[in-house]
Amino acid sequence: MTQPIRKADRREFLVTTLATGFAAAVLPVSANNTITTDTAGLTAGEVAIPVTGGTIPAYRAMPANGKNLPTVLVIQEIFGVHEHIKDVCRRLAKAGYLAVAPEMYARQGDVSKLTKFDEILAIVGKVPDAQVMADLDAAADWCAKNGGNPAKLAVTGFCWGGRITWLYSAHNPRVKAGVAWYGRLVGKPSDLTPRHPVEVAKELKAPVLGLYGAADTGIPKDTVEAMREAIKAAGKPSEIVLYPDMPHAFHADYRPSYRKEAAEDGWKRLLAWLSKHGVA
Repeated sequence: MTQPIRKADRREFLVTTLATGFAAAVLPVSANNTITTDTAGLTAGEVAIPVTGGTIPAYRAMPANGKNLPTVLVIQEIFGVHEHIKDVCRRLAKAGYLAVAPEMYARQGDVSKLTKFDEILAIVGKVPDAQVMADLDAAADWCAKNGGNPAKLAVTGFCWGGRITWLYSAHNPRVKAGVAWYGRLVGKPSDLTPRHPVEVAKELKAPVLGLYGAADTGIPKDTVEAMREAIKAAGKPSEIVLYPDMPHAFHADYRPSYRKEAAEDGWKRLLAWLSKHGVA
């Protein structure tokens, strides 16, 4: 006998479609610096990624009619998959990649309309690392079936997603390269976040390029140096670039923290890193 679908199962996914525009918490945007990448020559828009128990929304951008493309999983900032993260996907697509940004908080809640940081943290704090790893695995599988080359898989993430980039590069042996933008490196273990990048350095399956700002008040330089030492001790071919005087979120062109020179240099390094490690 077929079992009915329980209402509780339906409520597991609180976010079923991506936000439009920018997250409320980051408004107003810095109009003079905000980069908008067009979709000419691209296939771009929202897709649904099958995961355990249902689907999560994601933004996908790729060269139109592209096949067997090198693939980049793009991991959101703490603000979720909003316009900036979508634009990053389009920038990667213009460079020849299939880029997909899955919404990582789909089960826990929608942060796109929240303006208070404490309210955002209350949702983000409920997201287990194990869930994120599994959903990224599902996104990688989806990409392999929808125009991506599973042998050329990379991951990049910003802020909250920077930390996840390190963890996922230690989790999935199919990842060929990672680029972490100012992601937290150390922290207190919890049931939902049992380990942090400095503790998984020896388990990295792929080389990771870390891009950090020396003036980042949320990620002290001593933690960056601790990660450097952990990488060195593990004998891993990862690298960290520490930009002098750069704040947190220096790549976020829609925010006052944006620093054009460091952002552009970091982007060039990202593309070179992917190419160097066979994801191009």
